[in-house]
Amino acid sequence: MNAISVERRTAMRGFALTATLLSGLALASCQTAAPTGEFTNIDRAQGSAENISSLSAVIQRSPQDPEGYNVRGSAYGRGGQYQAALKDFNTAIQLNPNFYQAYSNRALIQRFLGDQAAALADYNRSIQINPDYDAAYIGRGNLYRKAGRIQEAFNDFQKAIQLDTTDARAYHNRGLIYQSQGQHAFAIEDFSTAISLAPDAADPYNGRGLSYLATNDEDNAFADINMAIKLDGKNAEAWSNQALIYERRGDKAKAAKSYREAVRLSPTYQPAKDGLARTSTG
Repeated sequence: MNAISVERRTAMRGFALTATLLSGLALASCQTAAPTGEFTNIDRAQGSAENISSLSAVIQRSPQDPEGYNVRGSAYGRGGQYQAALKDFNTAIQLNPNFYQAYSNRALIQRFLGDQAAALADYNRSIQINPDYDAAYIGRGNLYRKAGRIQEAFNDFQKAIQLDTTDARAYHNRGLIYQSQGQHAFAIEDFSTAISLAPDAADPYNGRGLSYLATNDEDNAFADINMAIKLDGKNAEAWSNQALIYERRGDKAKAAKSYREAVRLSPTYQPAKDGLARTSTG
């Protein structure tokens, strides 16, 4: 209950396309983006001062109830207050050493704080207590994927799906792995399932668009990537991918405009910087 079920926007975007100029533009391999995380599509209001105050009042009334600390810890996490979240999850676990949701939530915070070993230990403990807890498999899978342990990541996403998870991240992240391996038909199927589970999330559209583009289905790719931008206008990868399609079509002016927006949103995003350098007229 009340597990942190979403990840940071910077994290889940997974894979992006680059272009080469070897006798014309060609689709390049997907590359991982910066660190995997779970706080995507979050409701920032849940981490607001007003909400925290309300949750604190609940804890004051029932200071020995671990659930209150778990809920407030989740709210702190959504608001980016990671140390406060960690403290609350620690308290929840002290009050209930078998609180598997709190272990999984604490693992996520440990990841954001850079302690990957502690995060892995917490995910393992959560799964040990409840082998059917899908969120822990998804979180651990993301941890493995970030560490380059792709087969272990795939196994965890697969396990969550076998548990009939309704969490779109399991399908999205397994789709990213299929995509990185060039298995685009499977990737498209997983991204489509993720979209059906989370129709307002931009990342599955962007991911599916990349796999469509890899299979030269440019029209569907363009539609999906445009939808990703519509859902999240701050998605630098989607802007860069839109630019790549314009570039493939020979429209350098529109390509440069989209690459420029991607660079504005993410100044260190190399595919966009390279694309802008190719298409800018100076």
